[in-house]
Amino acid sequence: MTEYCKGCGVLLQNENPEEIGYVPSLDASLCQRCFRIRNYGDVVISMQQGVESNQTFEKINEIDGIVFWIVDLFAFESSIISRLNQKLPNKEIILVLTKRDVLPKTLTDDKIRNFVMDRLKEENIKVKDIIIGGYLLKKGEAADNFLDEVDYMIDKYRNGKDCIFMGVANVGKSTVLNGLLSSNALTTSRNPGTTLDLIPIEREGYTIFDTPGIENKHSALTYLQPKDLKAVIPTKPIRPFVSQIYEDQSFAAGGLARLDLVVKGKASVVGYFSRSISIHRGKLSTADALWQNHLNEMLVPCLDTSLKTMHTYHSTMKGYKKMDVVIHGVGWFCISGDIQDVSVKVHKGIYVSFRKAMI
Repeated sequence: MTEYCKGCGVLLQNENPEEIGYVPSLDASLCQRCFRIRNYGDVVISMQQGVESNQTFEKINEIDGIVFWIVDLFAFESSIISRLNQKLPNKEIILVLTKRDVLPKTLTDDKIRNFVMDRLKEENIKVKDIIIGGYLLKKGEAADNFLDEVDYMIDKYRNGKDCIFMGVANVGKSTVLNGLLSSNALTTSRNPGTTLDLIPIEREGYTIFDTPGIENKHSALTYLQPKDLKAVIPTKPIRPFVSQIYEDQSFAAGGLARLDLVVKGKASVVGYFSRSISIHRGKLSTADALWQNHLNEMLVPCLDTSLKTMHTYHSTMKGYKKMDVVIHGVGWFCISGDIQDVSVKVHKGIYVSFRKAMI
């Protein structure tokens, strides 16, 4: 009998089919949830809120190990964990940036590194080193090089300790580890909360721990249903949406976010979203009518059925020549030019960040 699920780490039980860890027979090595994710892409139990973060941090702090912090470059703002050094005192942290392959090739690794280092400084987060990679869905030489660098960092910094892989839900921790271990032992999917408890993986001379995704209640990924996650999370290089504007305009990212711009002259808008998210451009004066008539019809995916339930963020260009307007978990617009006012409507609870342009 296997006491814990090999896919997600949860304690197995055969008493309640509605609870996590259920198996028809205790001889099984995978819980029913992991079995259905692997074989049918189905999520039996909703884990949209992830696992309680404090429990995960407590378990990480009990381990004498170095932390490999996995961050999704595409969803960078929603992958950041504020006050990380305070939550993991006395832990050395290696930052592992994934999804490099979905960003434009014109964006160099040096520019990515400089952007990330500036953001870490702003967040007062200190890391020992940074790895930039991805390419794991395609596999091949680029994926191998990325995994070789992770292995190199383990050898360089471990110093006799174990290794802990952690990050917010849905950044791809288990995917990185499966590639590192050349196996499919850990359950992976687009759904937050796939890993439910710490999973120890023995390697020669030390242990690697996969951990539950840290919950992020301010990311759209927390609220979206599985069918919509497939549309929002990019698996192929994004194709920027480029638009020049000369009057007040409104841009819809599906039905998840609406960017309204008041301009005085010429401005530029570039959207960085999954290929499956349609960007609709129109006059600001007719934007309300568009949303009232087409939200949850033409404007999909969405989390609202009315503008009345959406929250509005306001900003100016803040002195930036180019500014990113980031909808957490969804993507971002890069805006520049003679823009007087910026307004963003999103589902209540989802954060919007205004930052210096990444690209």
